[in-house]
Amino acid sequence: MNGTESSIEIFKPFAEAFELMKKILFQPFDLKKWLVIGFAAFLAGLSGGFNSSFNPFSRWSSQRDQKAIAESFRGLGSIGQMEWWMIALFVLGGLIILALVLVLMWLGARGRFIFTDCIVRNRGAIVEPWRELRVQGNSFFLFSLVIAFVIIALVAIGALGLVLPFISWGTDAHPGLGFWIGLSLFLFFALCLAFGWALISQLMAPIMYRQRCLARRAFAQTLELIAANPGPILLYVLFLLVITIAAAMISCAAACVTCCIAAIPYVGTVILLPIPVTLCAFSLLFLRQFGPDYDVWASFMPSEFTPVLLPMPAPPPL
Repeated sequence: MNGTESSIEIFKPFAEAFELMKKILFQPFDLKKWLVIGFAAFLAGLSGGFNSSFNPFSRWSSQRDQKAIAESFRGLGSIGQMEWWMIALFVLGGLIILALVLVLMWLGARGRFIFTDCIVRNRGAIVEPWRELRVQGNSFFLFSLVIAFVIIALVAIGALGLVLPFISWGTDAHPGLGFWIGLSLFLFFALCLAFGWALISQLMAPIMYRQRCLARRAFAQTLELIAANPGPILLYVLFLLVITIAAAMISCAAACVTCCIAAIPYVGTVILLPIPVTLCAFSLLFLRQFGPDYDVWASFMPSEFTPVLLPMPAPPPL
């Protein structure tokens, strides 16, 4: 443990983040600013990925299901019997979906920096940070794309290793103890990959914003930061997980109270804007404790933030 770990706090940055949220959104209240920051938060949320409750392994429970799955895999060999226009339609649909996913990822990557800029500078702006942070946003998108392909490739290889015996054995395939152990390890590995990248990407964006560096350098610095401060980072992750669950519960309650109006994209973000603003500010305030290189307010601080953001002392030498 190095000398900085004992000085890193968790609750203090969250309390400061709540105070910043009040100053940004309510002191004074500006509807136009609220809507603009809400749009920036909506864009930033596009890079959070897509959730699905579908589990391809959840129906492997009976012999009938196993037979149906095996037959479906063997049916892939009959693709040559399909009409050419059906194949072209499938390919076109896949390309459209892929293009849509890439566009959303790109907008989400750019939106992360726009939303961060709105929090740091206490302003509602889209065009100016869009231009100013173009290089960082595009670099983050390309790097995220590479990481996504790597994760998908690793998951696909692992899934293929689990499914391949059922394709070759056909109806005689029965999942045994080895399969369930392999499936458990596979799911654990996939979750670790996704969770690890979610943490790294969350810390990368503020570092890129502060230093105006590219994603590769920010990625290396993030790994060094995590390796040098595992204790505080772990506490940060656990606390962030708790408040994220609480935020999700509040969002669900708001959707019920508003008859699902809060579930509409952008509209829900605007209604629940204090939540993403507080969470983003919390991450920025936690990260600034590691020194000026990680302090997004080191070069500029709005005067109204001064009572909350007292100058952070430089960390002691390692």
